[in-house]
Amino acid sequence: MARIIDGEEKNLIGKNVRKFRTEQKMSQQELSIKLETIAVYICRGSISRIEDQTRTVSDIELYGLAKILNKPIESFFEE
Repeated sequence: MARIIDGEEKNLIGKNVRKFRTEQKMSQQELSIKLETIAVYICRGSISRIEDQTRTVSDIELYGLAKILNKPIESFFEE
């Protein structure tokens, strides 16, 4: 089934992913490597696209981001 997303933004969490990552002084590459340790595979380029909201995020990827960044899932949706 095709994904239908209105507008330019393809996810709601990208800005907070960047915020939480930079608060922890973690590079996109470091985040990618840490995600691999829990079998969530997002390359550095895809993390960049998530952060600029040009890529969608699956539930498994969101779970991994929350686990590695040590944040509750709900916090990714806060403004």
